[in-house]
Amino acid sequence: MKQAIKLASIAAILTALASLALGQETRVYREGSNWVQEMTGDLGSAKNLRMKLASGSVRVQGGSQAGITYVIHRKAYTSSEQQARREFDSSRITTSAKGDTAWIVAESGGRDRRCSDDFVINVPRNLQGAKIETGGGNVTATGVAGRVELESGGGNIRVDDIGGDVVAETGGGTLEVGSVQGNVSLQTGGGNIKIASAKGEIKAESGGGSVVVLSGLQGAVLETGGGSIRVDKCSGHVKATTGGGSVDLGEIGGPAEIETGAGSIRLASANGRVQAQTGGGSIQLDGATSVQAETSAGGIVVKLLSSSGVHSNSTLETSAGDITVYLASDLPISIRAEIEVATGHGIHSDFPDIHISSEGGQWGLKTVTAEGQLNGGGPVLKVRTNSGNVNFRRISH
Repeated sequence: MKQAIKLASIAAILTALASLALGQETRVYREGSNWVQEMTGDLGSAKNLRMKLASGSVRVQGGSQAGITYVIHRKAYTSSEQQARREFDSSRITTSAKGDTAWIVAESGGRDRRCSDDFVINVPRNLQGAKIETGGGNVTATGVAGRVELESGGGNIRVDDIGGDVVAETGGGTLEVGSVQGNVSLQTGGGNIKIASAKGEIKAESGGGSVVVLSGLQGAVLETGGGSIRVDKCSGHVKATTGGGSVDLGEIGGPAEIETGAGSIRLASANGRVQAQTGGGSIQLDGATSVQAETSAGGIVVKLLSSSGVHSNSTLETSAGDITVYLASDLPISIRAEIEVATGHGIHSDFPDIHISSEGGQWGLKTVTAEGQLNGGGPVLKVRTNSGNVNFRRISH
């Protein structure tokens, strides 16, 4: 009886070991002048995925399967199979499942390693979370219902069809986001950033690349050291800052804060106060109810619209350039305008209630000012240029 129990225990252990052995399969084969080690395995039905890699590219893709499986290709750049196997052995890849989390860890093989790794991870779509860190490769994640955190030392990062929040950081690659249901937080040392659609709040920062947002349903804070910024549509408050590129905003559902060191600024419309500042470019705001706009050298064009909301004062100022203001016919507003050095420049108005006057001689320096109240007056619009024309135009319907 005891012997039977002992044999049964040994059989159970052998069965367990066999199942573990079948959990991962490895083969080595030649590919052209190089050698490839292929590792395949199953990590079970874990709810979270965690990867920490010294280097290597990663693709995580959600699907209808119940568990997490992986395919790892390791390419050794040598014609010798023996040398290739030494390369594979020099850095170890371990896979494990601890509680609800599946782990894949790849150690460094040293500086002289002549080998590259590529990881493809298939996960259930209802995965709760994935956190991927790689020292220097591209990372892609698609079709995941939960939160995704991605980090690369310098590769490109792409995500799409993500149900939770997205946090992504790369030392210098591009960041591309498709559809995300949650918040988006992105950072790159110098690459371009593009976000197609985000239902949550957006935070994006690049050391010098361009930033593009096609659609955001909440607020966005966008910053780049020198590239351009473009937002087609965003339902909330937008703050866009660049060290020297242009800023082009479309339909903004809240207030807008825009600042560039030297580029031009354009805004289609905003449902809130607009603050626009550039060190040396033109400003064009096609639809706003309250504006503070300033440029050191460039023209300003603003359309001020009437609104049932509370209005506040507006200020338009340029050191050298023309300022043109389009005013809605029913807008209650008080006007104060000035050209400090009006050498051949003047103030022109479609509104008889705006009164224009000048000080100084006919041939010397003179100052031109204008004041008036439209529709009984209201919030004050101050317009000032050191050298340029000022025009008040009626918005035609």
